Amino acid sequence: MNYWLLKEEPKNYSFDILEKEKNTTWDGIKNNLALKHIKQIKKGDELFIYHSGVEKLIIGIAKAISKPYPDPNQNNEKLLVFDIKIKKRLKRAISLKEIKSNSIFKDFELVRLPRLSVMPVSQKYWNYIIKLSEE
Repeated sequence: MNYWLLKEEPKNYSFDILEKEKNTTWDGIKNNLALKHIKQIKKGDELFIYHSGVEKLIIGIAKAISKPYPDPNQNNEKLLVFDIKIKKRLKRAISLKEIKSNSIFKDFELVRLPRLSVMPVSQKYWNYIIKLSEE
């Protein structure tokens, strides 16, 4: 299993909506590096849901329930989507400010490439973020 972080403006699609809907198709990604990451996502991978924009918070966890496939609403095979389902809300949301202030995260893609919408998360970072959220 691998770990990922998915970023979205909460005004477009929030964790609250995912909680109500239980699952969704993650779409709308056009950045080449983000699409490269999507190609690597496998069914069963776990995903942090991050509210970008004003909030800048890791809110909760979802799980990939499909492998990536071409977006049926686009006329371009390179634009991929995948299906996710809710797993749980973090006990405490973790802010970008908190992550940036901790030297353990100096090489984390969220710090290095803050505009990237889909990024891998190492098991070390995943476990540390979970631990922080439970404090």
